Amino acid sequence: MATEEGWHTVEDGAKLYTKTWKTEGPAKARLVFIHGFSDHCNTYNDFFPTLASKGIEVYSYDQRGWGRTVQKPSEKGNTGPTTRVLDDITSFLKTVIPCPIPLFLMGHSMGGGEVLCYTTQGPADVRQHIRGYLLEAPFVDFSPASKPSPITVFFGRLAGKLMPHHQMVNKLDVTLVSRNAAVQKQMEEDDLCHDTGTLEALAGLLDRTGALASGKIKIPDDAGEGGETRIFFAHGDSDGITNFHATKSLFDRITAKDKEFKHYEGHFHRLHDEPAPENHAFMNDVADWILARSVEPVQKSKL
Repeated sequence: MATEEGWHTVEDGAKLYTKTWKTEGPAKARLVFIHGFSDHCNTYNDFFPTLASKGIEVYSYDQRGWGRTVQKPSEKGNTGPTTRVLDDITSFLKTVIPCPIPLFLMGHSMGGGEVLCYTTQGPADVRQHIRGYLLEAPFVDFSPASKPSPITVFFGRLAGKLMPHHQMVNKLDVTLVSRNAAVQKQMEEDDLCHDTGTLEALAGLLDRTGALASGKIKIPDDAGEGGETRIFFAHGDSDGITNFHATKSLFDRITAKDKEFKHYEGHFHRLHDEPAPENHAFMNDVADWILARSVEPVQKSKL
């Protein structure tokens, strides 16, 4: 299994670090993956190689403000507002479309919340190339174990308007991320997982979760290829970072015909990084869902 590293320049001149996990033979599908808060695309351990071994090429990048995309300390966590985040996703997606094989878009945690927003706010001419959307423990709302107080949220949003580029550390509790001690140690010791966000970026994250949890953002039925929404949710019910019940409630409100929710009992936030062999069930579920929707061509139609 080969990998390729590179750099993608977006419209405002910023350079995003990219990485691709290639299949050994002809690929059956392509997956564009959006990572989460205090994360980067090289932390996903066996997940991306496993997908590649099953015929699914994975394309990912370090989001603005994260991972190797950060070139100086002032850039840490500076993702910009939601419009900038979604524009970066669009810019990266354009590097793989038109795609000769089915294309899927997936996000984890904060990245999952961004992908959910993309289903309704992403450009229609780009979304029409996406066969399906996948969400791993998406940030629809905070878990009770991590939820800030309403007054903290209020002043955080206010400060984000007054001092948008001011940086603030919001340290993730690694013991809530995975039950795997080796993964906890990896996240704790990785300098690229810096737990730092600008007030503007954090306010944007709060606004996205608020809109998703309240139902203000409604996932449309025609968000993907062929004018159809195909969407897969995966969440562990012991997730201490994002809220399992908020995710399930959002899923239940979706009226798309092709939707699936996978409930992982006792699992923490990083389903792909739970202790083996339990994480294999999640990785296989993702691969099976993608491959099942990669067999037949889809009738093209405008969104």
